[in-house]
Amino acid sequence: MKKIVLAYSGGLDTSIILKWLQINYKAEVIAYTSNIGQDLNKKKIIQNAKRLGVKKIIIEDLKNIFVKDYVFPMIRAHAVYEGVYLLGTSIARPLIAKRQIEIAKKFKAFAVSHGATGKGNDQVRFELGYSFFGKKIKVIAPWREWKLQSRSDLIKYAKKYKIPIPKDKKGAPPFSVDDNLFHVSTEGKVLENPRNAPPEFIFQKTISPEKAKNKVVKIKIGFKNSDPVSINGKKYKPEFLLEKLNKIGGANGIGRVDLVENRFIGIKSRGVYETPGGTILYFAHRAIESVTLDKATMHAKERIMPLYAELVYNGYWFSKKRLNLQKIIDKKRNQVNGEVILKIYKGNITIVSRRSKNNAYSLKKVSFEENKTFKKSKIEKFIKFHSKQLHKQ
Repeated sequence: MKKIVLAYSGGLDTSIILKWLQINYKAEVIAYTSNIGQDLNKKKIIQNAKRLGVKKIIIEDLKNIFVKDYVFPMIRAHAVYEGVYLLGTSIARPLIAKRQIEIAKKFKAFAVSHGATGKGNDQVRFELGYSFFGKKIKVIAPWREWKLQSRSDLIKYAKKYKIPIPKDKKGAPPFSVDDNLFHVSTEGKVLENPRNAPPEFIFQKTISPEKAKNKVVKIKIGFKNSDPVSINGKKYKPEFLLEKLNKIGGANGIGRVDLVENRFIGIKSRGVYETPGGTILYFAHRAIESVTLDKATMHAKERIMPLYAELVYNGYWFSKKRLNLQKIIDKKRNQVNGEVILKIYKGNITIVSRRSKNNAYSLKKVSFEENKTFKKSKIEKFIKFHSKQLHKQ
């Protein structure tokens, strides 16, 4: 019997897709779930898949790989899409797609499938990943193929095949939520109208800054080779370090973003994002680089960052262009070592201290006190040179 590897969450939509694949392709479906830090109910996933006759259920813990090999390189790049979005959904899809193809090859499946809708970016991100690692493996995108057009159609289909329907799914369509260790995104319903403020109950990783404790929290983050390795002097594995920062940031209202963004497929959409730990790391990493990297390197990174961010957003994580940009970004990462102390208070982050043995910052040169290392005559020549350049351009 031919096989299909489905990216399976255990929820209503992917359970309907699973049944639809079984019927329409007369295939054995392998249910694949990657644990990248989302709110995952392993028992429910196994139970729902078995109820639909699935024999092979694979649930993988990829949290550490996700943070170490996907999130951290992106933090090193200071990747931000359209000024505010830290790319939490975008960065998760390449890893899932890669593993799906590897599993498909292992079990000799003829196809892979996902539950991304026809209007979103995720269908592109998944399928670019599939194409990169498995050109000969068929891609099945049910939302672009089936005749089910509405939420009521899905409910009818679920009832017909006795697929359990959660109580919150029987009425109006739910919010569209994506969750992983790096962030949570929420879209749909009242958020579709940009005039509407996001209701407080949609937030999962953060409390509102107004409700955060009226107390300053100080934390010290240690960096080695440009990656965070410790909090307050204690070393952590990547997944646990981000988890710890999520708790600290979330409890203090850090990392909320409300964005009307330009999707890759050409339409605008509104998303509400929560990235508490990632936001802290973004501020801390910029701070440690400010005292460890030279001007030319820092400015080169700033110039390529928008392109890097757009490549990640569009699903080009495995492209040669992104990998080449990463080489530029990481060229002097061995110099980015030290500690940053931050103050966190009611949604705000303030840098307090930056310390490094690999110091590109010179106290002698910058001091307002008289010193012999600074040559005033050189400044006069510098200004004259650029005065000439000004008239040429």
